[in-house]
Amino acid sequence: MFIGRERELDSLEKLYASGKFEFAVIYGRRRVGKTALINYFIRDKKAIYFMGVESNAKQNLENFSRNILEYGMGIQADTAFLSFQAALEYVFQLAKKERLILAIDEYPYVARSSKSLASTLQLLIDKHKDNSKLMLILCGSSMSYMEDYVLAYKAPLYGRRTAQMKIQPFEFADTSRYFKNFSGEDKALIYGIVGGTPQYLLQMDDRMSIEENIKNTFFNFTSSLFEEPENLLKQEVREPALYNAIITAIATGSSRMAEISTKVGEDTSVCTAYLKNLMSLGLVRKETPYGEKASRKSIYAIDDNMFRFWYRFVPENYSIIARGAADIAYKRMEPHLPDYMGKVFEEICRQYLWKLMLEGQSPVEFGELGRWWGTNPFTRSQEEIDIMGEQDKNTALFAEYKWTNEKVDAGVLETLVKRGQLFHYEKTYLALFAKHGFTKGCEDMANKMGNVMLVTYDDILKTMEKN
Repeated sequence: MFIGRERELDSLEKLYASGKFEFAVIYGRRRVGKTALINYFIRDKKAIYFMGVESNAKQNLENFSRNILEYGMGIQADTAFLSFQAALEYVFQLAKKERLILAIDEYPYVARSSKSLASTLQLLIDKHKDNSKLMLILCGSSMSYMEDYVLAYKAPLYGRRTAQMKIQPFEFADTSRYFKNFSGEDKALIYGIVGGTPQYLLQMDDRMSIEENIKNTFFNFTSSLFEEPENLLKQEVREPALYNAIITAIATGSSRMAEISTKVGEDTSVCTAYLKNLMSLGLVRKETPYGEKASRKSIYAIDDNMFRFWYRFVPENYSIIARGAADIAYKRMEPHLPDYMGKVFEEICRQYLWKLMLEGQSPVEFGELGRWWGTNPFTRSQEEIDIMGEQDKNTALFAEYKWTNEKVDAGVLETLVKRGQLFHYEKTYLALFAKHGFTKGCEDMANKMGNVMLVTYDDILKTMEKN
């Protein structure tokens, strides 16, 4: 079942409909669904699809030739073009009279084995672009390669592309639509456990309980997810051991640079370089208090739910899991799940606020959302605002979330009001998010104030799933 990617498909369809030469670059982390997107897009179109392999130029050219000749002649051929230039010239000739898509998947494998491929493509694009009906798609999982050797200013192909798409994991709305049999709360849990990466979502079964899903995947030493984070790091980086140590440090509570450096036993300069790579892979994000561009208060957090869950709960239970004691591992993990889900609920609330804003239903047209933390100048105590967004210097939104089974009371709203007063906006709007609703006192106070949104998780789910 293919879900989501409406915007990406719409963009590709518009490129295809132009009828002229188009060149789209598609890239993103492994397992994120790039190949599925391409195959779904070309399913009803005349297309040559070729996936590069991590081999030498000869094998990739033979495979490429086979795909081209099967399309051009309708037969399986054992012959091969003499060069990539000859093969690509043939494709451009095919595309002179009819609309044709050439999709080269895992392009970095091919380009690394054939050093002149990028320059050859540049030459042929410049030669044929004005009279060609070819739609060229280059796709790659190596983020650094695609950014440095395809998209960068100094790359041979710079200036030739007509579109680029960085494919991101699904947000909560799409993952929720995928699982029809899970309860509302289970949909949030599964999003918190595996995030929005399609390949990981496929490992989950909505005919089973959350407990059974965790035991069958993360707590099962024969499951692909059991070793997935470490295997992915081995594919993406040269020194996975240190990357592994850095992610573990963050997952277990070390969020500041000095703490991470101490935990892994490396200088901050070393950790900075490694963290930068992890951020480019979409595995780690750097946060600063809202409104501060550069701050010593910056912290690091894991930006992928599957990695966050795995590093939080698998390593500490590794020996137990390896002995097949999934039940014991689950019992040790289960009490910590509500606290773990707090940050996941924050992410879902942010996505909900963005949806309202983009659909014109938000009282504040913010440009970004973030978290704020700092010192209260009146009490000298540390304060934190879960979510805030500014429309202009006069108007802002402040929000608080609670993933607990108890109803949120008026005290939480009073605290949010006081924290909002640390800033000096003329107009402020407040939002409270609750897993299971609000007390009557909280509802009465919100109605009296008139600038408060009270949103339950069920409200979020209905909004997210209605489209």
